[in-house]
Amino acid sequence: MHFDYVAAMLLYVTGLGIMLFHSNLIKKIFGMNIMETAVFLLFILSGYVRGGKPPIAVPGQLPAAPVNPLPQALILTGLVVSVSVTAYALALVRALYQAYGTLSAPEIARRKGEFS
Repeated sequence: MHFDYVAAMLLYVTGLGIMLFHSNLIKKIFGMNIMETAVFLLFILSGYVRGGKPPIAVPGQLPAAPVNPLPQALILTGLVVSVSVTAYALALVRALYQAYGTLSAPEIARRKGEFS
């Protein structure tokens, strides 16, 4: 059984649960980051080859089954985007806190007048 895929699934479900069942906006951002980590883990696992070697050609040696470097390269871009989205979300939460004095999403919506 592929326990690493199960771990990625559990991480994703944990992050989703945090986002759905917590009203605190900071906790929702943490949940989003946990979900992103699970997706990154799953993506990197897709390029893994058991017993694989780094994709480096060495003269005089037969090439082994290489590990796919593309998922790792793409995840670097994903990490940069993830950090940027997190920083932007935290800046928005800070502005919401300064405007409404709370981090509770339902309380902010109530004060804004969207819910009765």
